[in-house]
Amino acid sequence: MKPEHYAAAEVARSPADLRRNSTLLFISTLTIMSGATISASLPGIAARFADVENVALLSRLVLTLPAVFIALFSPAAGFLVDRFGRKPLLTVSLALFAIAGASGLVLDTLPGLLVGRAALGIAVGGIMTATTALVGDFFQGAARDRYMGLQQAFVGVGGTIFLTGGGFLAEVHWRGPFLIYTVAVLLVPAALAFLPEPRRARPAGPATGADRLGGRATALLALLFLAAAVNMIAFYMIPTQLPFYLETLGFAAPSLAGTAIGAGQFVGVVSALAFAPFRRLAGIMGVFGLGFVSAGLSFLLLSGAESYAGVLAAMAVSGVCMGTIMPNFAAAAMLLAPPARRGRVSGLLVSSIFAGQFLSPVVSQPLIAVSGYDGAYAIVGAIVLAFGVVAFALRWLWPGDG
Repeated sequence: MKPEHYAAAEVARSPADLRRNSTLLFISTLTIMSGATISASLPGIAARFADVENVALLSRLVLTLPAVFIALFSPAAGFLVDRFGRKPLLTVSLALFAIAGASGLVLDTLPGLLVGRAALGIAVGGIMTATTALVGDFFQGAARDRYMGLQQAFVGVGGTIFLTGGGFLAEVHWRGPFLIYTVAVLLVPAALAFLPEPRRARPAGPATGADRLGGRATALLALLFLAAAVNMIAFYMIPTQLPFYLETLGFAAPSLAGTAIGAGQFVGVVSALAFAPFRRLAGIMGVFGLGFVSAGLSFLLLSGAESYAGVLAAMAVSGVCMGTIMPNFAAAAMLLAPPARRGRVSGLLVSSIFAGQFLSPVVSQPLIAVSGYDGAYAIVGAIVLAFGVVAFALRWLWPGDG
């Protein structure tokens, strides 16, 4: 396919546009919740390697280790997609995703599982960085907001299917959820056939003129990256700790953990579809306010849950956060990024998101040791709720917010 100019297509105006957009949407389902696909297997992994020292922490790192490699690799991925193009890195990353993700089907040592998860992280970093840059390339303005909302809805659909399915597969065997990663094999030929390589706006050399980030934009991006990390530190307390919390409440079946997490993803789908109109109404900071407040409330509800129905209600509220705040991070970053720097900005955003994901068990485990699962959820919920209140109070801070 011929290269396309940046932001050349706002809607699917042809069959080629429809194929391109659909391919990007399906690829998006592999990303943000890819690590959590095996969440329901954590107790089984901990039991299988019970003789390994520090197995409580290491078993949780099987879930979150991909995040540290995403965080480390994504800035480099951003440079690569700006320098050499989006499509080459994307297709290689999709193939690596399938191989590394499915490695848990055959590897039978805890170090081996961790190596496979590290490789998965490198793959996800490449996929997320390239796809975020491509959305910035192909869409602009309100069309970009609509597409990012739809993209997050597909992420939610993927999360609902993969996490719920992972829960049921984990009941068969703890290795079962690793089978889900093989779906990426189907997307490699689709990416090769249907995704055009955008023509770079200008050679990727030193930033000059319109390609240089100003001081205000740099400061706002730094604030954005910090908020993304904090959001994921909090949010990933759900997949890393919820299966164990449910055990203490008397709900030990892995399918119950997968269903609860999937319920949040389902609500996130509905919320994501409402992202574009709410973004126009409330602005960037208003959406952040809604996201952090809903996340805080969900954790407070979870800390006081005494029944499985209460857990499901808390997860439903958490879905409001994920359905709105994740596309808002991407939309805000692409609003600030010059075209020739979208890859680098995308890479840094992805790095921030997954640095928070990796740090989540490191932060939450000491809290749980001191105050228990319910106390840890209450403390983090109160902190995140305060972030939401501050975001609402500072709606004037972001360009376009009133």
